[in-house]
Amino acid sequence: MIILPNLLTSASIFSGVLSIIKATQHHFSDAAWLILLALVFDGLDGRVARLTNSCSKFGVEFDSLADIVSFGAAPSILMYLFAGAEYGRFGVVVSALYVIFGAVRLARFNVMNSSVEPTVFIGVPIPTAAVFISLLVLLFEKYPQLDNGVALLLASVIVSLLMVSNIRYPSFKKMDMDKKHIRRIFIAVTAGLLIIFIYPIEGIVLLFSLYILYGPFRAFYTVMKKRKVK
Repeated sequence: MIILPNLLTSASIFSGVLSIIKATQHHFSDAAWLILLALVFDGLDGRVARLTNSCSKFGVEFDSLADIVSFGAAPSILMYLFAGAEYGRFGVVVSALYVIFGAVRLARFNVMNSSVEPTVFIGVPIPTAAVFISLLVLLFEKYPQLDNGVALLLASVIVSLLMVSNIRYPSFKKMDMDKKHIRRIFIAVTAGLLIIFIYPIEGIVLLFSLYILYGPFRAFYTVMKKRKVK
Protein backbone atom coordinates (compact mmCIF):
# COMPACT_ATOMS: atom_id res chain seq x y z
CA MET A 1 0.00 0.00 0.00
CA ILE A 2 2.91 2.36 0.68
CA ILE A 3 4.43 1.57 -2.72
CA LEU A 4 1.20 2.00 -4.72
CA PRO A 5 1.00 5.84 -4.67
CA ASN A 6 4.67 6.09 -5.68
CA LEU A 7 4.05 3.65 -8.54
CA LEU A 8 1.28 5.93 -9.79
CA THR A 9 3.65 8.91 -9.56
CA SER A 10 6.23 6.90 -11.52
CA ALA A 11 3.57 6.18 -14.14
CA SER A 12 2.97 9.92 -14.44
CA ILE A 13 6.70 10.50 -15.03
CA PHE A 14 6.80 7.68 -17.57
CA SER A 15 3.87 9.21 -19.45
CA GLY A 16 5.66 12.56 -19.51
CA VAL A 17 8.90 11.04 -20.82
CA LEU A 18 7.00 9.04 -23.44
CA SER A 19 5.24 12.26 -24.46
CA ILE A 20 8.62 13.93 -25.02
CA ILE A 21 9.74 10.99 -27.17
CA LYS A 22 6.54 11.11 -29.24
CA ALA A 23 6.94 14.88 -29.71
CA THR A 24 10.49 14.44 -31.02
CA GLN A 25 9.07 11.92 -33.50
CA HIS A 26 6.47 14.54 -34.55
CA HIS A 27 3.58 12.43 -33.25
CA PHE A 28 2.06 15.50 -31.65
CA SER A 29 -1.42 14.13 -30.96
CA ASP A 30 0.02 11.10 -29.16
CA ALA A 31 2.30 13.38 -27.14
CA ALA A 32 -0.65 15.56 -26.11
CA TRP A 33 -2.77 12.56 -25.07
CA LEU A 34 0.10 11.19 -22.99
CA ILE A 35 0.22 14.45 -21.02
CA LEU A 36 -3.50 14.02 -20.35
CA LEU A 37 -2.79 10.46 -19.21
CA ALA A 38 -0.12 11.81 -16.85
CA LEU A 39 -2.81 14.05 -15.35
CA VAL A 40 -4.91 10.96 -14.56
CA PHE A 41 -2.01 9.30 -12.73
CA ASP A 42 -1.19 12.58 -10.96
CA GLY A 43 -4.77 12.83 -9.72
CA LEU A 44 -4.82 9.24 -8.52
CA ASP A 45 -1.57 9.10 -6.55
CA GLY A 46 -2.61 11.61 -3.88
CA ARG A 47 -6.06 10.13 -3.49
CA VAL A 48 -4.70 6.59 -3.20
CA ALA A 49 -2.15 7.78 -0.61
CA ARG A 50 -4.94 9.30 1.50
CA LEU A 51 -7.19 6.26 1.13
CA THR A 52 -4.41 3.87 2.14
CA ASN A 53 -3.14 6.21 4.87
CA SER A 54 0.33 6.18 3.28
CA CYS A 55 0.95 9.92 2.87
CA SER A 56 4.58 10.93 3.42
CA LYS A 57 6.89 13.87 2.87
CA PHE A 58 8.83 11.74 0.39
CA GLY A 59 5.65 11.21 -1.62
CA VAL A 60 4.92 14.94 -1.67
CA GLU A 61 8.41 15.78 -2.93
CA PHE A 62 8.37 12.91 -5.43
CA ASP A 63 5.03 14.12 -6.80
CA SER A 64 6.38 17.66 -7.15
CA LEU A 65 9.43 16.46 -9.09
CA ALA A 66 7.15 14.34 -11.29
CA ASP A 67 5.07 17.41 -12.11
CA ILE A 68 8.07 19.33 -13.45
CA VAL A 69 8.70 16.47 -15.89
CA SER A 70 5.16 15.61 -16.96
CA PHE A 71 3.62 19.10 -16.80
CA GLY A 72 6.72 21.26 -17.24
CA ALA A 73 9.25 19.74 -19.63
CA ALA A 74 6.83 17.60 -21.67
CA PRO A 75 4.39 20.39 -22.68
CA SER A 76 7.28 22.80 -23.23
CA ILE A 77 8.99 20.47 -25.71
CA LEU A 78 5.66 19.63 -27.35
CA MET A 79 4.92 23.34 -27.76
CA TYR A 80 8.38 24.11 -29.15
CA LEU A 81 8.43 21.27 -31.70
CA PHE A 82 4.82 21.87 -32.73
CA ALA A 83 5.07 25.63 -33.27
CA GLY A 84 7.96 27.35 -31.48
CA ALA A 85 10.76 26.06 -33.71
CA GLU A 86 9.40 28.20 -36.57
CA TYR A 87 10.00 31.39 -34.56
CA GLY A 88 13.67 30.91 -33.70
CA ARG A 89 14.84 32.35 -30.40
CA PHE A 90 11.37 33.64 -29.54
CA GLY A 91 10.08 30.07 -29.56
CA VAL A 92 12.98 28.98 -27.34
CA VAL A 93 12.31 31.79 -24.86
CA VAL A 94 8.58 31.03 -24.66
CA SER A 95 9.23 27.31 -24.09
CA ALA A 96 11.88 28.00 -21.45
CA LEU A 97 9.68 30.60 -19.74
CA TYR A 98 6.93 28.04 -19.32
CA VAL A 99 9.24 25.55 -17.58
CA ILE A 100 10.89 28.19 -15.36
CA PHE A 101 7.60 29.72 -14.22
CA GLY A 102 6.14 26.23 -13.77
CA ALA A 103 9.02 25.37 -11.44
CA VAL A 104 8.46 28.63 -9.53
CA ARG A 105 4.76 27.75 -9.23
CA LEU A 106 5.57 24.32 -7.79
CA ALA A 107 8.15 25.70 -5.37
CA ARG A 108 5.75 28.35 -4.13
CA PHE A 109 2.98 25.79 -3.72
CA ASN A 110 5.25 23.55 -1.63
CA VAL A 111 6.23 26.47 0.60
CA MET A 112 2.73 27.90 1.00
CA ASN A 113 0.83 24.64 1.16
CA SER A 114 0.24 24.87 4.91
CA SER A 115 -0.92 28.49 4.93
CA VAL A 116 -3.14 28.80 1.84
CA GLU A 117 -6.90 28.33 1.98
CA PRO A 118 -7.78 24.76 0.96
CA THR A 119 -10.54 25.93 -1.39
CA VAL A 120 -8.31 27.97 -3.74
CA PHE A 121 -5.06 27.83 -5.67
CA ILE A 122 -2.74 30.83 -5.85
CA GLY A 123 -2.00 31.04 -9.57
CA VAL A 124 -2.92 28.52 -12.24
CA PRO A 125 -1.82 25.00 -11.20
CA ILE A 126 0.88 23.63 -13.50
CA PRO A 127 -1.18 20.50 -14.42
CA THR A 128 -3.99 22.78 -15.60
CA ALA A 129 -1.56 24.85 -17.68
CA ALA A 130 -0.03 21.70 -19.19
CA VAL A 131 -3.39 20.19 -20.10
CA PHE A 132 -4.49 23.50 -21.63
CA ILE A 133 -1.40 23.59 -23.88
CA SER A 134 -1.92 19.94 -24.84
CA LEU A 135 -5.58 20.51 -25.67
CA LEU A 136 -4.66 23.45 -27.90
CA VAL A 137 -2.23 21.20 -29.78
CA LEU A 138 -5.02 18.64 -30.27
CA LEU A 139 -7.35 21.40 -31.43
CA PHE A 140 -4.85 22.81 -33.93
CA GLU A 141 -4.04 19.32 -35.16
CA LYS A 142 -7.74 18.86 -35.86
CA TYR A 143 -8.00 22.24 -37.62
CA PRO A 144 -4.63 22.68 -39.40
CA GLN A 145 -6.03 25.58 -41.42
CA LEU A 146 -5.90 27.79 -38.32
CA ASP A 147 -2.82 29.99 -37.80
CA ASN A 148 -1.84 27.95 -34.78
CA GLY A 149 1.78 28.95 -34.14
CA VAL A 150 1.29 32.46 -32.78
CA ALA A 151 -1.88 31.50 -30.89
CA LEU A 152 -0.17 28.60 -29.12
CA LEU A 153 2.86 30.66 -28.12
CA LEU A 154 0.72 33.54 -26.86
CA ALA A 155 -1.44 31.12 -24.88
CA SER A 156 1.73 29.67 -23.35
CA VAL A 157 2.98 33.11 -22.31
CA ILE A 158 -0.38 33.92 -20.72
CA VAL A 159 -0.62 30.71 -18.68
CA SER A 160 3.05 31.04 -17.69
CA LEU A 161 2.38 34.48 -16.22
CA LEU A 162 -0.82 33.27 -14.56
CA MET A 163 1.06 30.41 -12.89
CA VAL A 164 3.26 32.85 -10.94
CA SER A 165 0.51 35.42 -10.36
CA ASN A 166 -1.37 35.97 -7.10
CA ILE A 167 -4.71 35.42 -8.81
CA ARG A 168 -6.88 32.90 -6.99
CA TYR A 169 -8.45 29.92 -8.73
CA PRO A 170 -11.07 27.58 -7.26
CA SER A 171 -9.93 24.15 -6.15
CA PHE A 172 -12.32 21.31 -6.86
CA LYS A 173 -10.73 19.15 -4.19
CA LYS A 174 -13.02 20.68 -1.57
CA MET A 175 -16.25 21.84 -3.18
CA ASP A 176 -19.11 23.42 -1.30
CA MET A 177 -21.76 20.70 -1.46
CA ASP A 178 -24.39 22.70 0.45
CA LYS A 179 -27.95 22.01 -0.65
CA LYS A 180 -28.37 25.49 -2.14
CA HIS A 181 -25.39 24.86 -4.46
CA ILE A 182 -26.17 21.28 -5.48
CA ARG A 183 -28.62 22.33 -8.21
CA ARG A 184 -26.16 24.79 -9.77
CA ILE A 185 -23.36 22.22 -9.70
CA PHE A 186 -25.63 19.59 -11.27
CA ILE A 187 -26.73 21.94 -14.07
CA ALA A 188 -23.17 23.07 -14.78
CA VAL A 189 -21.77 19.51 -14.85
CA THR A 190 -24.61 18.26 -17.04
CA ALA A 191 -24.20 21.11 -19.53
CA GLY A 192 -20.44 20.57 -19.63
CA LEU A 193 -20.76 16.84 -20.26
CA LEU A 194 -23.28 17.39 -23.06
CA ILE A 195 -20.98 19.89 -24.79
CA ILE A 196 -18.03 17.49 -24.47
CA PHE A 197 -20.15 14.63 -25.86
CA ILE A 198 -21.03 16.64 -28.98
CA TYR A 199 -17.65 18.34 -29.47
CA PRO A 200 -15.05 16.45 -27.37
CA ILE A 201 -11.87 18.44 -28.07
CA GLU A 202 -13.61 21.79 -28.58
CA GLY A 203 -15.75 21.33 -25.47
CA ILE A 204 -12.82 20.51 -23.17
CA VAL A 205 -10.78 23.41 -24.60
CA LEU A 206 -13.73 25.71 -23.91
CA LEU A 207 -14.06 24.50 -20.30
CA PHE A 208 -10.35 24.90 -19.57
CA SER A 209 -10.34 28.33 -21.25
CA LEU A 210 -13.24 29.46 -19.06
CA TYR A 211 -11.43 28.20 -15.95
CA ILE A 212 -8.22 30.05 -16.86
CA LEU A 213 -10.10 33.26 -17.71
CA TYR A 214 -12.17 33.02 -14.52
CA GLY A 215 -9.23 34.06 -12.35
CA PRO A 216 -8.39 37.39 -14.06
CA PHE A 217 -12.07 38.33 -14.45
CA ARG A 218 -12.78 37.54 -10.80
CA ALA A 219 -9.74 39.57 -9.70
CA PHE A 220 -10.82 42.51 -11.87
CA TYR A 221 -14.36 42.34 -10.51
CA THR A 222 -13.06 42.27 -6.92
CA VAL A 223 -10.83 45.31 -7.49
CA MET A 224 -13.65 47.29 -9.11
CA LYS A 225 -16.05 46.34 -6.31
CA LYS A 226 -13.59 47.56 -3.65
CA ARG A 227 -13.08 50.84 -5.51
CA LYS A 228 -16.84 51.33 -5.73
CA VAL A 229 -17.23 50.74 -1.98
CA LYS A 230 -14.47 53.27 -1.21
